[in-house]
Amino acid sequence: MDPTPLFSKAREYLPPDKLAIVEAAYAFALKSHDGQKRKSGAPFLEHPLQTAIALADLQLDAATLAAALLHDVPEDCNIPISELEKRFGPDVSKLVDGVTKLSKLAWKRDISVSSRETQAENLRKMLIAMAEDLRVVFIKLADRLHNMNTLQALAPERQLAIAQETLEIYAPLAHRLGMWEIKWQLEDLSFRYLQPEKYHEIARMVAVRRSLREGFIDDAARVLRDEMVIAGIQGEVYGRPKHIYSIYNKIQKYAAIGRSFGDIHDLFALRVLVNTVPDCYKVLGIIHNTWHPITDEFNDYIANPKDNGYQSLHTTVLTGDGASTPLEIQIRTYEMHSMSEYGVAAHWRYKEGAKPDLHFEKKISWLHQLIDWQSALDSEQFLTSLKEDFFADQVFVYTPLGEIRPFPKGATPLDFAYRIHTDLGHRCIGAKVNRKLVPLNYELKNGDIVEIVASKTEKAPSLDWINADLGFVKTAHAREKIRAWYKRQERTQNIERGRTILERELKRLGIGVTNYEDLAGSLDFDNADDFMAAVGYGGITPHQIASRLASETEAAEEEEAKPTAAAAKHKGSGIQVLGVGDLLTNLAQCCHPVPGDDIIGYITRSHGITVHRRNCINVINEEEQERLINVSWGQVEDVYPVSIQVEAFDRVGLLRDITTAVAEEKINITSVNTQYNDDVFTMFATIEIKNMAQLNHILNRLMSLRGVINATKAQQEGINVRP
Repeated sequence: MDPTPLFSKAREYLPPDKLAIVEAAYAFALKSHDGQKRKSGAPFLEHPLQTAIALADLQLDAATLAAALLHDVPEDCNIPISELEKRFGPDVSKLVDGVTKLSKLAWKRDISVSSRETQAENLRKMLIAMAEDLRVVFIKLADRLHNMNTLQALAPERQLAIAQETLEIYAPLAHRLGMWEIKWQLEDLSFRYLQPEKYHEIARMVAVRRSLREGFIDDAARVLRDEMVIAGIQGEVYGRPKHIYSIYNKIQKYAAIGRSFGDIHDLFALRVLVNTVPDCYKVLGIIHNTWHPITDEFNDYIANPKDNGYQSLHTTVLTGDGASTPLEIQIRTYEMHSMSEYGVAAHWRYKEGAKPDLHFEKKISWLHQLIDWQSALDSEQFLTSLKEDFFADQVFVYTPLGEIRPFPKGATPLDFAYRIHTDLGHRCIGAKVNRKLVPLNYELKNGDIVEIVASKTEKAPSLDWINADLGFVKTAHAREKIRAWYKRQERTQNIERGRTILERELKRLGIGVTNYEDLAGSLDFDNADDFMAAVGYGGITPHQIASRLASETEAAEEEEAKPTAAAAKHKGSGIQVLGVGDLLTNLAQCCHPVPGDDIIGYITRSHGITVHRRNCINVINEEEQERLINVSWGQVEDVYPVSIQVEAFDRVGLLRDITTAVAEEKINITSVNTQYNDDVFTMFATIEIKNMAQLNHILNRLMSLRGVINATKAQQEGINVRP
């Protein structure tokens, strides 16, 4: 292997005595790995050499480059760490030892409890290694990057496992450390193996539009360069294409609001690099004077840096003919750009012989906070907290005293309250954002000033706060604090509370469950009391129960659809009569059965078979029992009508909010009736749903609307319609 690229890059920033350490490490690694091959057939030394080259691109110190070259020597060449310490000193040997320990960690793709615990414990070890010396993780990230570039040599199952691990752990870790260059490469490489068809489809779509977009970007860059010259500002302006995985995420977001790939205008963006912070704001003024800015698309990450140290001005303007094409522009100094590309790794660029970064510890304060938290959480809680609270995209908000606090995107005032203090979260009765009262499920935005309105006396948190569909808390930290409060209560109280919550939820969904022992067993509880207690303290939510019931009924439907060829061929209405589909069937209007309900058929004289719920009052009172026939849900590809009832305090815009919420879930409303009684508005509506899980989700969504008292599946009492 030719080490020239490594030595050339290192020579640009390392003094001769430090470069000698790197050269000695290469010579030792070459001798140690002599004759060894990788699975691809390439010389083994290719891997540590490419790892070191990636770190030299980040201009990391000599000890890091030497450790990268030697990181496989202890395991693959049976050379003890003590030998490396004798030859290269304690700094290099400690780094190699740390990487060796991390290399023994493995993540699995399955979601069993044991594998989650193993994954969480491995992550704990990685965090401890990071806290001791972040350079260990830099080496590991570079090591993973080269492994992802050579993944084709492995078996397909190993490819998928490593790609999933990379996307879930290593790419978010690179993002959290601010190492953008490594982050986007890891994401794109992982995506390529996990969803190859999607990857190549997006790559083709981008290629088709590339020439048109590049011409547009070149024109905009030329205009901005000319304006900067006139203003006497020195700097660079160039196009920045989005990466494949980033585009995929944007497509997913656009699809959720009914927009397509063709609506995405910012596949390319402009980046401006200047010398000073004042120049950044001068360029911003030039841009806003040249093109029309979109007000809601401006972010000042210079005044309010991201938690990983990222700084830049982001703005979007309308350009092109007719000023109708959005263009995203980023403005930053060269130093900020270095931090953006290399993240906290840039700290080591100045470590040897230069002034240290005085703010470095602040930039990694999140890591020390996580180290403190990890000891208080069990394995699954820790894993959830890590992925949701620390690896998620972030927003930055202010306390009333002006202190800035980072939160995962989507966080709410309740998340804010629990982050400040657990007791403040428990006593929270309201919130103000920018001095205006907001709902507790309001999503915090960058720059918001958050003030919590708290009860002066002790107060129990609401279990509704951990209902995922209601959106009151988004962080694992807040959820665990709420669950912990309820878990401390008496077991008897939790069982009683859990039974009440469960019965209310099942009634709301119109699901009849009489055997709680079976339900408890299906959710991995030993008995019904343990199950009820867990519901009572929030260990399992009504949403999870409803989802499990829905998945079980759907699985049962698929099983019932298998016995006959006729059932597989004839999908028709989705109803099977004695195992045969495509017979004339109608869903009863008196009880509106939906997939998952226990159903029975009634043979009419002229309209085929009418399908009822078994507990329908008309079925129970039917005198001609011989006209009842067994039916089942077959392969369901249709939607089914179900009646719902919504009660709310009347207000302006209420009906609009309800219908909008239903429409946003892509659910059709076929009929609506409303009643008013003493300022209470009641709406009876028939909606078309696919399954019980969808019904559960829309009812929870309606419950979260302001003023709504209750949202349930409509009961049939009092309706007496002939089958």
